[in-house]
This record gives sequence, C-alpha cells and structure tokens, in this order.
Amino acid sequence: MSWFDPWEQIERVALNDEPVDRALARAAPAVRAILARALAGQELSVDEAEALLGTTGDDLVALVRTADTIRETDVGDEVTYVVNRNINFTNVCFVNCQFCAFKRQRWEEDAYTHGMDVVLGKVEEAIGRGATEVCMQGGINPDMAPFTYRDILAEIKRRFPAIHVHAFSPMEIMYGARRTNMDYPAYIGMLRDGGLGSIPGTAAEILDDEVREILSHKKVDVRTWIEIITTAHRLGVPTTSTVMYGHVETAGHVARHLDLMRRIQKETGGFTEFVPLGFIWENTKLYHDGKVTPQPKGLRDLRIYATCRLVLSWVKLGHRLAQLSLRAGCNDFGGTLMEESISREAGADAGEYTSAEEIETLVRGMGRRPVQRTTLYGRVGQPGGESDHLRSDQQERIAPSA
Repeated sequence: MSWFDPWEQIERVALNDEPVDRALARAAPAVRAILARALAGQELSVDEAEALLGTTGDDLVALVRTADTIRETDVGDEVTYVVNRNINFTNVCFVNCQFCAFKRQRWEEDAYTHGMDVVLGKVEEAIGRGATEVCMQGGINPDMAPFTYRDILAEIKRRFPAIHVHAFSPMEIMYGARRTNMDYPAYIGMLRDGGLGSIPGTAAEILDDEVREILSHKKVDVRTWIEIITTAHRLGVPTTSTVMYGHVETAGHVARHLDLMRRIQKETGGFTEFVPLGFIWENTKLYHDGKVTPQPKGLRDLRIYATCRLVLSWVKLGHRLAQLSLRAGCNDFGGTLMEESISREAGADAGEYTSAEEIETLVRGMGRRPVQRTTLYGRVGQPGGESDHLRSDQQERIAPSA
C-alpha cells in the first residue's frame, strides 16, 4: 500500500519551465529573499533551510525552479549513475530498529547468512552484468566471527581485484571494532588495506539523539556516527551521506541534519554524494505501533531534494518521481541496484533493479545527458576512472542523488 500526491500537482511543480525570476516574483517575500540569497551563492542558515522545508504552492514552485537553476550552474546537464549490485549478506540482526522490516532473528524461518561462496558468486554475477561496484550491508549478526568484514573484503579483492567495494555502514563499523577490540582508526585502516573502497553513509537517519532514541535506542549515536565518518575521511576512505525523512522528524531536525553534513564536508571533503531517503513505512513496527502518520509521496520529495541542493550546494522514489527530481536540483540517478532487499522488505514499490539502459532512457526523457560513473565519480571508460576521487566541482558540492 502506498499513495502519491495528485500527479498533475507533482508535474506542475517539477515541470515548470518559466524563468526563475518569474517564479520568484510569485513567492512570498520571505521565501523570495532566501532563494535570492541561494542564487547569489550565499550559504543558507538552519532557520532558512527549515523555512524552505515548509514551502507549498507558489513558494514550492519557486524553490524547485531555484534548485534546478543552481544545479544547471553547478554541473550542467549531465546526470550520472553507477552500475552496481547490492549484496545484503545477512538479515540476522539484534538491533531492533523500529523503522526496519528487513531484520530477522536467527531462529526465524527466513533468516539467512550467506557463506563466502554465495557472496563471491553474487560479485561474479554483478561483474558479468557490467557492475563496477558492489554495495554490501547487512544486519548486525551476533554469530559472525570478529573479523568477518575483513575476511569478506579480502576474498572479494583476491578474486576480483578491480571491483570497487562500497561497504559496511557506521553501525557495522562500530560493531566490528568492538568485536575485534580495535579503535576506529585501526579498524577502518585494516578494512581499507583489505580492499574497502568507500563506506555508505547510512545509519544516519536523522542525526539527533532524541529522534534516534525513538527510531532505535540501540543504534549508533550521533557522536559515534560523526567519529566513524570523519575518521574514515582522514584515512582516505570516502563515504556517502544520507538523511531519512518522513517519519517522526520535524523540518527543524532535517535542517540541522543538513547543516551538520555541510560542516563535516567543509572539514574533511570526504563525502562523495548526498542521498535523501524517504521513509518506507508499510511493514515497519514504527507504523504498526501508530508512531508515524504516513505521508503521500511527491511534493514532499521535491521539497526535500530541492532544499538539499540549496543547503548543500556545495532511488527510492519510483521511476517517474525520480525523473521529476532531476528538475528539483538532482544530478545523479544513483545505481542500478541489482538485488536491493532492505527497502523491498519495508514495503517499497520502487528502488530495486533498474538497468543502465532504462536509466539512460529516463534521463534522456528529461532532456538531460546520462553519464555512467564509477563509485568515486570517475567516468567509466575514460582515463582517470576510479582514481578520479572528487572532481574540483565536488570538493564543496555534494551531488544530491535521485
């Protein structure tokens, strides 16, 4: 079960082609002033971001037009994507996040922990289908041996040295370091030396400890998330960054979360992209316990993506809405997501496999130019490839991802 705002309303906002000045002229004076500051290249405050996250009607149209204008100035018409495969190697987990429908107790009938042969088989299949990256995350399984994450990396890189391994959320890093009695620099350094290419900036949800206590009181706290991410950056391991919206958070929580991402990026330059993730509520305990009121998809997503482009201007939406987000400041379509399990278990009706050919068709359908990238934003088939870590236009500008 899911629903959207009326499509004619979504498309009226996303496909508006009028000059940005005309859209600004119809906006409320306070919103118009904020958007003018963004267009002038000025950094927006937390309060200004919070105001944008509440826009509707003509104010929302002006926000989206502004974000699309800034996107065009920042990166032109390129829309990048990566051919990748998700490998969720275990769904056994003791953390009991209230927003997760993926985890299983080890005694449940559909609990699994894949052996090394299965993991390597999935990597081989992904490479055969053109993947340049495998993304690996799993549950926090108490039965795993202490050095499991290191051993998985070592075997993958021994068999498939060219594949980029994007793996292990900050929650998994925290758990692995505890199990091995290593501090974070030593543990992350060991994983890097074993073949870890980058870390997903997941387990972030909303970086506010009061919100996190509602979502999952056992999960990594804000201080530790920041420590792990910044340690990885200092060790030369880049990460993505995320926000999960549409549950118990307020606009203020999201605005402060974005400001924190911006401050970390100024300090380390280690984020490769920023990915807003809409909360998928259907099969979650948070919803069934009555702690969240489901929100329709569409206008809220355009609002979030556009605000992210402005604040950070430095695929969980479904194909049509992901297309429309390209008009709200986004310049990356994410990945092909072969075998994405976590969102599907929560009740997602989108966000699993989309072929490179489909992605390119969707991008061209919006009048933009698709470009296949590596995990670290090199161009596939071009010199520099994977070593082209953060291009100069990304040192202070995270690419919001559809």
